[in-house]
Amino acid sequence: MSHIELRVPDLELATAYYEEVIGMVETGRDSSRVFLKCWDEHQHHSVVLTLEPTHGVNHFGFKVTDEGDLDHYQQRLEAAGVAVRRYLADEWAPGHGTAIRFELPSGHEMELVYGMQQVGNLLPQTNPPPRPMGLVGIAPPRVDHVFLTAEEVDTNTRFLIEHLDFRLTEQVMGDDGFQIASWLEVSHRSHDIAFITGPNRGLHHFAYWVDGWNDLRNAADACVYHGVHMETNPTRHGATRGQCLYFFDPVGNRNEMFTGGYWVDPGSEPITWTEAEMGRAMFYYDGVVNQQFLTVHS
Repeated sequence: MSHIELRVPDLELATAYYEEVIGMVETGRDSSRVFLKCWDEHQHHSVVLTLEPTHGVNHFGFKVTDEGDLDHYQQRLEAAGVAVRRYLADEWAPGHGTAIRFELPSGHEMELVYGMQQVGNLLPQTNPPPRPMGLVGIAPPRVDHVFLTAEEVDTNTRFLIEHLDFRLTEQVMGDDGFQIASWLEVSHRSHDIAFITGPNRGLHHFAYWVDGWNDLRNAADACVYHGVHMETNPTRHGATRGQCLYFFDPVGNRNEMFTGGYWVDPGSEPITWTEAEMGRAMFYYDGVVNQQFLTVHS
C-alpha cells in the first residue's frame, strides 16, 4: 500500500493526533491538507489529512514498481469500460508521483502511483542503527493495509482479481452463498486490502504495521496515556492469523495496529470461513460477532 487520503473536519486536531499519538512525521502542508509519513517510510507521504466537513476516506493508493505498469493497468481498466484519470507527477500534490485513479464498483477511489518523491526515512543510508532515537507516540514504521465497506463484496473482489492482479486469500461466506467479507493481497502477505459488507464508499479502518506482539502492548499503553479509547484490547484475528489493536482518531476514523499474519503461497487456495464461525474469523479468542466492529465505519 502507498497512501490513504482521509477527510477530517478538524485539521489541526487530527494533525496533532497523527503526529503525537501515532507518531507520524509531517512532510508538507497547504491550506487544506497535511501530508504525513511513518518514520521508516522513504516516500513523501502515506497519510494525507484533508479538511472537509465529514470524516472518511477520499482515496487510497498502491504503488507500482515500474512506470510502465501504469500504462498496462490503464489499458486493462479502460478496455473493461472503467474510466481512468491520469495525474502527472506533482499534479495532485507536491511530492506525489505519476498516477492513475479510478473507481471500484463500490465507488471507492483507488489509485496506482509511481515515483513519489523519496524523502528518506529517519536513518542514515550508511551504517544505520535499527531505529531512530527520539520517536514519539506509537511510532509504527509504516502503513500496512486498508479495510473498506461495500454493498457487494463479491463484485469488488472480482474487480481486483480480474483487472489488478490481486489474489484472494480468505473470505467469509454466508449460509446463502453471499460473500460477507474478503481479504486480498499483491505482496504475498495475508492481505493488503479487504472488504466487508456495508455501505459503498465506507472506510472500516486502515492499519499500521508494528513489528510484534509487544509493540501492540506498547501501542495500548500509548493510547491510554493520551486518553484514546480503545475499541479492543490487543487480540488476534482468525482470518489472516494477525494480531491487532483497534481505536479511533479524534474525528471518527478507525485505526488499527497490526502485526503477524502469514506469507501466501501463490498456488494455495483461499481459506473460507463459514457464517457460523464469523466471530472467530474476526476475533479468534472471543469467537463472537462484535456488532460494533461490523457496523461502525466512516
